[in-house]
Formats: sequence, C-alpha cells, structure tokens
Amino acid sequence: MKSYSPLFRGLAVAACLAMSGVAAAQSQRLVPMSEFYFDEDARTAQPIAPVKGSGDALVDRLLKLIARNPHAKEETAQLAHIAMEGGRPELGRELYGRVLAGLNASDGLWRPVLWNYGWDLYRQGDHAGALAQWQTMMQARSVSAQWIPTTFALVLWQLDRKDEAVQWYAAAVRTEPGKWNSPGRYAELLPDWREEDRAVLAEVQQAWAANPPEWR
Repeated sequence: MKSYSPLFRGLAVAACLAMSGVAAAQSQRLVPMSEFYFDEDARTAQPIAPVKGSGDALVDRLLKLIARNPHAKEETAQLAHIAMEGGRPELGRELYGRVLAGLNASDGLWRPVLWNYGWDLYRQGDHAGALAQWQTMMQARSVSAQWIPTTFALVLWQLDRKDEAVQWYAAAVRTEPGKWNSPGRYAELLPDWREEDRAVLAEVQQAWAANPPEWR
C-alpha cells in the first residue's frame, strides 16, 4: 500500500476517542436483552464504499476528495478501512477516530462506521476494541439486529468470555434454529467471515449444543 500519511500531516486526531469504552466492554457482563433478533439492519451491516475502484488509483481519488472536503466522512471511513486492511492500522485508527469525532448516534453513518470499525479491529486481533464498537451501538439504541448474536458470540469467545458467548449463540438459535442449530451452513450464512472465524463460531456451537441455556 502506498504511503499517504504525509498528506494528513497536521491532523489532530486522538486515537483514544475511537477506542473509548474498551475498558467497560472488557469488564461489563454482556448477555442478550432480547429473546429474538430478527431485524435485518441492512443499512448498518455493509461496507462503506462511496467511491469505486481499487489499489493506488482508489487511494489517490479518496485523498483528493478528502483534501477538497476534510469533512467527507464516508470517504474518510473508506480510506480508514483500506489503511487497516493494507497494513497501516495506526493510520486506520486515526482516520476512524476522525470520522467518529464528527458523528453522533442520530447520524445515519454512525452505526455503519462503528460496525465496520469493529470488524477492522477484530481482523487486526483487537477483539476488545471490536467489542467496544459494537457494544456502543447496542447501548445507544435498543436493537435486535440479525448480525448481533453470532458476532457477539464470536468476539466474546475470543475474549474467553465463553458463558456469555454461548448465551449469544443461543439467541441466534432461538431466532432462526434452522440456520444455527449446526455449523453446516456457516459458509453460506457468513460468506464474508474468514474460515478461521467460522471455525471459532463452530466451537461456540459445540458448547451451546452440549448445554443449551434457557431464555431467562
């Protein structure tokens, strides 16, 4: 990935803003508050990619757009993802922090940014940071999105919070038992997940099958 950080010299971005809530996410017990999770939440669970393209040409175009409009939030979020994916995690965190500093929970972009940032952190191995982003969304507004149970089951298992992970997996099964009773359809249901993450979720499924928790 090309070096473009000099073009952002002078950005006063505090990475700690993007990581706020990590300590709380690590210490607070997190279990389902709803019995079922049917909401598609399609506007949240999708990539932020307002500009089409790939490689250096895409980066150049994004940089020019952001240089002309420093408040171009979608473009900055897209560039943040590219930075995280391309081996520049610190720059990615700074750019995500810049975007989030200009958003609030009523903004339509707020939830998609947190969802994407969470996954980018997760894929960097920062499971606590990922959980903090997703938990922030859930605490700001009561939601029952389909993506929540399996995603929370995955990240909580990675954090060795296995009882909580099983509780979330149980929520997925309660909601759609035909999909989540077994791991046989994971590749179909979770096409954007890495195989290693589907394998982790299969561990959660095995723990759930061994001792399925009852709802309340």
